[in-house]
Amino acid sequence: MKKMKMESVSWTKKEPKYDKREVLFEADIDQEENKLLNIYTDIKDQIWNGFGGAATESAAYVYSKLSEEKKKLFLEKYFGKDGLNYKTIRVPIDSCDFSLEQFEAGKEGSCDEFSMERAGKYILPLLEDIKSYTNNEISLFLSPWSPPVAFKDVDTRHAGGRLLPKYYDAYAAYLCRYIEEYKNRGYKVEMLSIQNEAKAVQTWDSCVYTAEEEKEFLVHHLKPAMVKRGHGDILVFVWDHNKERIFDRARITLSGEGGECADGAAFHWYSGDHFEMLDLFRKQFPNKKLILSESCLEYSILDVSNPFLNAAKIAHEIIGDMKHGMEMFFDWNMLLDEKGGPNYVGNFCHAPMMYDEKKEQLELTSLYDCFYQFSNYLEIGDVRVETSSYTKDIEAVAFQGVDDTLKVIALNHSSEDKEFILRNVAKDEIAKCILPKQSLTTFIG
Repeated sequence: MKKMKMESVSWTKKEPKYDKREVLFEADIDQEENKLLNIYTDIKDQIWNGFGGAATESAAYVYSKLSEEKKKLFLEKYFGKDGLNYKTIRVPIDSCDFSLEQFEAGKEGSCDEFSMERAGKYILPLLEDIKSYTNNEISLFLSPWSPPVAFKDVDTRHAGGRLLPKYYDAYAAYLCRYIEEYKNRGYKVEMLSIQNEAKAVQTWDSCVYTAEEEKEFLVHHLKPAMVKRGHGDILVFVWDHNKERIFDRARITLSGEGGECADGAAFHWYSGDHFEMLDLFRKQFPNKKLILSESCLEYSILDVSNPFLNAAKIAHEIIGDMKHGMEMFFDWNMLLDEKGGPNYVGNFCHAPMMYDEKKEQLELTSLYDCFYQFSNYLEIGDVRVETSSYTKDIEAVAFQGVDDTLKVIALNHSSEDKEFILRNVAKDEIAKCILPKQSLTTFIG
């Protein structure tokens, strides 16, 4: 008889409760048919490449307000082996909505008059603490929200606008300069997206590219500049926007030379599930990577009275995206104040950690508990394996660990406990289990 350790967490309207159990497996002698959650460890899919979050200026500013004791707690909870164990940090290039104000490192886009003094005022001290805590075992994912104003067809960083073709080379050099600023400080820059939300016209920093424009900039300007300046090993991602058009976009940007220059597509979650779009993408581009580069609970969809419901929305997203090919997941701001900011346009949102400076309280929200059930247990190199569930009330995803352990994460978002039978098909073994109502459960063993 084999044993698998089960750890489950149920969210209530008050504090999360953790319930740990052992699950005993036995031979499937009677060939059970009902209430099955099937796990096919011999049918393997994508390799998992880790979780991460964003070091926006807002997150870094709030971090600067923490006491040394609370800074230590922040680092332990995000980067410790008993925490979320993040390995990659998304960092905006110049300002974004989660900044204190708009700013650019290069004066009118200049690489000669370029300074990180303002751009790195709060972000660099946070990154230095992270680098020190992790012994430099951290990498960066850089993303711009807007090119410098001098390069656009509008005289502002916000309100969309376009990158003028005559500045394609200058902007490619500008992005390379940003890469070099971080490399020269000892950081590993692993990833770059061309434009955050490349179809969005926002009241904050934004820029619009057609698929053809993004491909032209990538193929004939950005990638050649990166290769020439020694950054050809950095992974480049297109789109970096919602899922509903990721396939439409990729059919153009990743065709021909675009596919030779880009490593995959990044996406956000704000327009709905659209998991089928990820399937279409993978069928057309089986060798390209899919990463979720941003997700957060905007206050317009936050239910303050039901922490579990908030966590379940994100858990549903993560499980669905994993089952349809996602290789990495990035949360948005790692830390915000009690209002969900600061944000210079008032675009507030929820975060896994929130700090009330007046009360000197650092809160771990239900989002943190949700992420913990995934990122504390999954490791880079784990391989997703196939599953099937008898009911839509149980959403599950499974991985074969690098150490050959089986890891299953299951969401029960219903208001009732759910009995089910966990079936390891390859070993012809089953275990009778219960998922508590409104719970997210990790099985590992």
